Amino acid sequence: MEGEGNNTGYVKPAEEATPRPAEPSGAGNVEKIRDILFGAQMRDYNHRFARLEETLLKESADLRESTRKRFEALESYIRREFEALEGRLKNERDERGNLGETLARRLSELNDQTSAAQRDLRSNILEQSKALSDDIERRHLQMAAMLEKRFQELRKDKTDRSALAALLTEVALRLNDEFQVPGVEG
Repeated sequence: MEGEGNNTGYVKPAEEATPRPAEPSGAGNVEKIRDILFGAQMRDYNHRFARLEETLLKESADLRESTRKRFEALESYIRREFEALEGRLKNERDERGNLGETLARRLSELNDQTSAAQRDLRSNILEQSKALSDDIERRHLQMAAMLEKRFQELRKDKTDRSALAALLTEVALRLNDEFQVPGVEG
């Protein structure tokens, strides 16, 4: 078997092709026997292990690539979701800001309207108060004038006290037959 490959697929170099002296023990023979008996199986196992290793490396690489793609897709999806969420939050913040501004503006307008309504109401109350005061003053003057007129009428129409007293005295004297008419004797 010199110069030829053994069952393991190993080719001996040319310098090893020279015959060796016999080994003192039977260990070399045991190896040759093992190679003869199990060499084909070992090559088969080596071939299978090599294929299995290639398959595992390929599947590991495929799994790594698949995992990488999935992580990239997941990362992309999460990034898009965060961007969308950020956009919604920004829109909501803007809407709330606008709503706050709108509410503040509306409150200011209502405050202005309330102030204007209060001014108008005070002005109307003042005008009505003046009109009512003028009406009361006019009626007071009318009542005073009417009372004065009635008082004057009563004064004209009333009987004088001294004339009434003289008349009553005369009636009393006539009733007692004590009345004497002046200028009549008798």
